[in-house]
Amino acid sequence: MDNLTLKLRGMSCASCASSIEQAIQSVPGVIECHVNFGMEQATIRYDSKQTNLETIQSAVDAAGYQALPLPEMAATEDDSEQADRKSESQTLQRKLWTAGIISILLVVGAIPAMTGLHLPFIPAWLHNFWLQLVLTSPVQFWCGKSFYVGAWKSLKRRVATMDTLIALGTSAAYFYSVFVTFFPGLFTAQGLTPGVYYEVAASVIALILLGKTLENRAKGETSEAIRKLMGLQAKTARIIRNGQELEVPIAQVEIGDIVQVRPGEQIPVDGEVIEGASTVDEAMVTGESLPVKKQLGDEVIGATINKTGSFKFRATRVGKDTFLAQIVKMVQDAQGSKAPIQKLADQVTGWFVPAVIAIGLATFIIWFNATGNFTLATVTMVEVLIIACPCALGLATPTAVMVGTGKGAENGILIKGAESLELAHKIQIIVLDKTGTLTEGKPTVTDFVTIKGTADSNELKLLQLAASVERNSEHPLGEAVVRYAHSQEVNWTDVKNFEAIAGSGVRGVVEGKSIALGTLRWMQELGCDTEYLELRARALEAASKTVVWMAVEGKIEAILGIADALKPSSAQAVEALQKLGLEVAMLTGDNRATAESIAQSVGITRVFAEVRPDQKAAQIQALQGEGKIVAMVGDGINDAPALALADVGIAIGTGTDVAIAASDITLISGDLQGIVTAIKLSRATMRNIRENLFFAFIYNIAGIPIAAGILFPMFGWLLNPIIAGAAMAFSSVSVVSNALRLRNFHPKSIA
Repeated sequence: MDNLTLKLRGMSCASCASSIEQAIQSVPGVIECHVNFGMEQATIRYDSKQTNLETIQSAVDAAGYQALPLPEMAATEDDSEQADRKSESQTLQRKLWTAGIISILLVVGAIPAMTGLHLPFIPAWLHNFWLQLVLTSPVQFWCGKSFYVGAWKSLKRRVATMDTLIALGTSAAYFYSVFVTFFPGLFTAQGLTPGVYYEVAASVIALILLGKTLENRAKGETSEAIRKLMGLQAKTARIIRNGQELEVPIAQVEIGDIVQVRPGEQIPVDGEVIEGASTVDEAMVTGESLPVKKQLGDEVIGATINKTGSFKFRATRVGKDTFLAQIVKMVQDAQGSKAPIQKLADQVTGWFVPAVIAIGLATFIIWFNATGNFTLATVTMVEVLIIACPCALGLATPTAVMVGTGKGAENGILIKGAESLELAHKIQIIVLDKTGTLTEGKPTVTDFVTIKGTADSNELKLLQLAASVERNSEHPLGEAVVRYAHSQEVNWTDVKNFEAIAGSGVRGVVEGKSIALGTLRWMQELGCDTEYLELRARALEAASKTVVWMAVEGKIEAILGIADALKPSSAQAVEALQKLGLEVAMLTGDNRATAESIAQSVGITRVFAEVRPDQKAAQIQALQGEGKIVAMVGDGINDAPALALADVGIAIGTGTDVAIAASDITLISGDLQGIVTAIKLSRATMRNIRENLFFAFIYNIAGIPIAAGILFPMFGWLLNPIIAGAAMAFSSVSVVSNALRLRNFHPKSIA
């Protein structure tokens, strides 16, 4: 399956987004499609064996819109796209100024007719019907051209959109006025004073264009996080080729190039330090406030800032494969995704416009039958058509999601999709893996107790045997044993028949002897007598140390006490999560004594200990069986199944790629405070979405009855299409502006 993101053009409202979505989903081979009205993008998952880009683009073209492939991430926006956007904005500005100036003249000229007052400062010629016709026509057909084009496209597809409502409403006001202008005698013959509504048609178009301008400006600000991230990328790099130092554009850096970085410079791409040392400010990418020390063999991230030292590194990831590019891609994907709560808005917009047209026609018929006043019936119908627009509904969710996911990226939190962002606010229990999550993930051997209990040559020999087996293991505890042996200047030898038993330990044959290292339970399963060292082992476990048992030829010979320091933020993060009303649990393969000792030190009361890697997912499933929304936090390969199964999987960014790929949320810096921030951000975003949906629904629920004249005695003064146009134009602006308040979100804010 392939994924594709398209930039869309020609959309005017949420109904347009629904139409494009339906058109793309109708293409054979398209599995899933989400159209984001706020970002004007379509995210598509399709089978490349059945369809392709050109076929999907043709479907969008047939629907009356344009779709362009979204270019790969670059340091700057694509030149042609930037030029098109600038040209489009300038055209909109010209139309707005034209419609605005003419509307002011028309409204001023209409004041005497609307109020019945003779105002000497208003020249009589401003109310000349023929002059108003001449002034209004360019507004109607040039400034409002896009509404007619959109309405015609909708008509061909047998659907109705915002363009349909505006075209119908303004056309009714305009052509009614044209009729009065050409045939005023028909009205005077019946004793009626002929009146025109040119100012209504022009003002509504002007107000909607003003709303569009403000909305586009506000929507542009919702993508601020993406622009900030893209702006972090360096423009050039200083590389060494053939013994010469060259400064080249970043696009020309290749994998394997040697890059020189001086104090205060930006690191251009990802790589591994091969010479020198320094400290690097990674705050702009990881959210880590303190500079990180970098020396031989350490990884450096492109876009971070070198502080005081100078070093050289070998480029390992360039272009779209860099860490920054992947972050931008994840944020773009998240912003283009659709939250489950948006389904309600999508369902409403699907039938909303046709319903409004029906209400508008019903309003005209009812008022005309009740009063016989054609003008009043027309005005109320126009009001209904103009005031009701689903734009606010279409913008309510995506704009908040865009700002929320962008704000997460600024705080070192990568949220894969809108669904994850929404679900995070419902979490009831958070399960924390121990090693690498609560702890630093860098275990160290602190105690080596042999069966004799003395430091003799036998102890060094046992350590040699242990290290020989463990050096074949990728487990952090095994690495700790090897490091300890190295520090004691003990060399290891070859191992035969090596075997790693998940959740139990490792074994192999060294110098003809069968060696096994692992858990107490496994040793007992192997039939080893562990009684002699159990008392000492319990003492180590009480001190929050993990005990590794060692058997030679089926006989226990030693135990190793291994300590893994807690992260400084662990206790504070657990306390903060509990203050948010969440239950916090710890999941580990360690024995219960060690696990409970560590849990107690960070304030966790619920502990799942001695859980093998293949049992972690089952433990998550059991918690879900209790009816709880479960989040799992982990960093290792063995955490991946549990992360994938959890309602919300949260990976520590310093962990493995497999764990990150299986998760819904990634904490780049590895600081557990990021979990607290992610949940607070989710709650703030969902609160913002509910506010937006409330405003959008209430606006239409209240606006349509008022426009239809149902509350005429109480709100008769509101029966003016100009007021309806202003209300409709600013409803979308208010929703987007409310979403932008999320930019003020701070991790220390109260959820």
